[in-house]
Amino acid sequence: MTDMTTQAKRHRPGLAGLLAIATLAAVAACSGAVPPVPTAQSVAGLTPSGYVQLTENFVSGAGAGRGTLDFQGQMHPFDLVGTIVGGLGLERIQASGEVYRLVRIGDFAGPYSQGTGAPGLNTSSTGDLWLQNKAGVILHLRGRQSGGALSLGRDEIYIKLLN
Repeated sequence: MTDMTTQAKRHRPGLAGLLAIATLAAVAACSGAVPPVPTAQSVAGLTPSGYVQLTENFVSGAGAGRGTLDFQGQMHPFDLVGTIVGGLGLERIQASGEVYRLVRIGDFAGPYSQGTGAPGLNTSSTGDLWLQNKAGVILHLRGRQSGGALSLGRDEIYIKLLN
């Protein structure tokens, strides 16, 4: 006889399930209306509404990670999954940055995209990434990466708040 805890663990989606959801979300985001690509000019004169820190590991264009959002004096942990369109390689990204145009915590979760990356092999150790979701929330991430990845210049991530 199996106890309830063991049964619950068997039915809980693992990393493979999260990556499948991320891939589907990325495909859906590509097929729908993509928000405009944010830039420094997009947030000129705005005060950040929050700050994020995250770590993500990518293998062959699919990634998963964890992060924390500091919003209105409270810390909100989140999981994220992502894809690099056309991505091949292995890399680890550690990034932090500002969040703009976040008014309600419920607007933070969901798919984010950016389409300004340069196609080709990316092996740089530092980076600057602008992402936006359909609610208009903008993330400006700066960070470090180790490893390298081949990309077509389009990144997608899906954020899920944990609390």
